[in-house]
Amino acid sequence: MTDLTQHAEQLSTTTLLRFATAGSVDDGKSTLVGRLLHDSKSVLTDQLEAVEHASRSRGQEAPDLALLTDGLRAEREQGITIDVAYRYFATPRRRFILADTPGHVQYTRNMVTGASTAELAVVLVDARNGVVEQTRRHAAVAALLRVPHVVLAVNKMDLVDYAEPVFAAIAEEFTAYAASLGVPEITAIPISALAGDNVVEPSAHMDWYGGPTVLEHLETVPVSHDLTGCHARFPVQYVIRPQTAEHPDYRGYAGQIAAGAFRVGETVTVLPSGRTSTIAGIDALGESVDIAWAPQSVTVRLADDIDVSRGDLIAPADDAPTVTQDVEATVCHVADQPLVVGQRVLLKHTTRTVKAIVKDIPSRLTLDDLSQHPAPGRLVANDIGRVVVRTAEPLALDAYADSRRTGSFLLIDPADGTTLTAGMAGASFAAAAAADDAADDDAEWDF
Repeated sequence: MTDLTQHAEQLSTTTLLRFATAGSVDDGKSTLVGRLLHDSKSVLTDQLEAVEHASRSRGQEAPDLALLTDGLRAEREQGITIDVAYRYFATPRRRFILADTPGHVQYTRNMVTGASTAELAVVLVDARNGVVEQTRRHAAVAALLRVPHVVLAVNKMDLVDYAEPVFAAIAEEFTAYAASLGVPEITAIPISALAGDNVVEPSAHMDWYGGPTVLEHLETVPVSHDLTGCHARFPVQYVIRPQTAEHPDYRGYAGQIAAGAFRVGETVTVLPSGRTSTIAGIDALGESVDIAWAPQSVTVRLADDIDVSRGDLIAPADDAPTVTQDVEATVCHVADQPLVVGQRVLLKHTTRTVKAIVKDIPSRLTLDDLSQHPAPGRLVANDIGRVVVRTAEPLALDAYADSRRTGSFLLIDPADGTTLTAGMAGASFAAAAAADDAADDDAEWDF
């Protein structure tokens, strides 16, 4: 067996973790990511040589590991992260997709992009500065996006003489704030990204800390990709009708199962029409199967010849989402042009795109203290606020707290197709959702 084959088999048996990094400017995010890649032996030789050459040309003796992720020329010149940098690496225990997101308030929208699919967020704090406004902003964004695991990395511990009281005070303040937002799990780790303390290898300078290193936590944090227990949802992407001599009457509905599982013989509802039928067959990879689950791409055949088209949603008849034309949501505005009341937009939800109008913008959220600015009338780039949208056609929309996949949507400029806003239907924070549904005893978030 070749080394390549062994490596491929090893990767196939490891789990995948998507995680994002965030923090204020100069907190050391890019250095942390570079150290993580370097010390885990995930950097190619030519990449390291290029970083060493660039560092020497700047007069630096040691390689600047931040250059491994800061790929834009403007990022290297200014020493800040501007765009989301994605990195893929693996260890024997797990595969990773890392999104290194910007720390500057001007690029909050980029953090929303990077963290929208993350299962874990690493929030960096400079040990000399402690929890600052931008730290609270990143914790709030992680909570809004229902990121289930948050790591507080207290960086630059070498500059505070590796003092345990400094770390303890920062960890206590951040944990209390994040917990008030409803973040279900918070892990604090003292590190020095520049020196490599507690990033991949345990630190010899902090014997008072007995927890995991950053990499050890990333490798062992529980990640569940089992969506079979969630509300079953199947957005129809394409209708297959070959109308050939071999398949004269074949009619199948192709797409990717967003959540849950579907079985042959199950009674389902097609939304938004509300018509019901029974699953007559499921085709996966050219073969008929009795059951299929997320995130498989399949073709579903129904027993009844009913009108189903792209954008429709197939769900269990006894567990179908509510169909509505009035969407209330928390949104992050990502476009340079503002979003205003009365603006006509397109709303894209799963495979369905409908015309819509912004009926109201009730409030804008101030993330540093979580205060609400009532009736702002508009949202500008990087703003997070509440909106009410009226759609021209009904939508089968879940609450974002129930499903990040079928509870999210985009608002699009109908003139040029520009993405304006990323939306999350339902209550803003987990704490608010829990208050609205006190009977729900499950503290975890359902993805």
